[in-house]
Amino acid sequence: MQTYVALLYSIVLGEGRRVVMSDLRAMTEALGLNNPRTLVATGNLVFETKETDIAALERRLETAFQKTFGRHVDIIVRRADDWLKLAAGNPFPAESAAAADQVAVRVMRKPVPAEAVAALEAYIGEDERMQAVGGDIWMFFSRETPSSRLLAAVSHKRLGVGTSRNWNTVRRLAEMVGG
Repeated sequence: MQTYVALLYSIVLGEGRRVVMSDLRAMTEALGLNNPRTLVATGNLVFETKETDIAALERRLETAFQKTFGRHVDIIVRRADDWLKLAAGNPFPAESAAAADQVAVRVMRKPVPAEAVAALEAYIGEDERMQAVGGDIWMFFSRETPSSRLLAAVSHKRLGVGTSRNWNTVRRLAEMVGG
């Protein structure tokens, strides 16, 4: 059995409606995926199944989500060992230790192209940092800046399918998969 992490881009279904994590776990079990568990109510899922192609798992989960909840949501899947590598690759360990909610990673379905990373440089604020690691984008935001141009710039339109998680979530998911 292989352990996987699945990240939902959004759990908002519409006006005042959000996915309930117990319903997400039930959907996952109905697919025959084992031991589904969630982390906080923001669309973080861990489960086990036989070794499976990542793209096939993503399609399977997205199709089931559409059928179950009536809305398409992009779902990014990583193997447990890849998630542990992502967490270990955090380029901002000091900032993460001091302010874990100010460090985030944009987890990408496909590695972000170098030219897209270069284009993001123009959006980095004076008190912010950004670094591409393994095709994902790590960012550090300061509380001094009320709205970040960088955060707004790391969109699907600019980078492709991805979703962001803060260091607290990345770390806790790593703990859930054995890190």
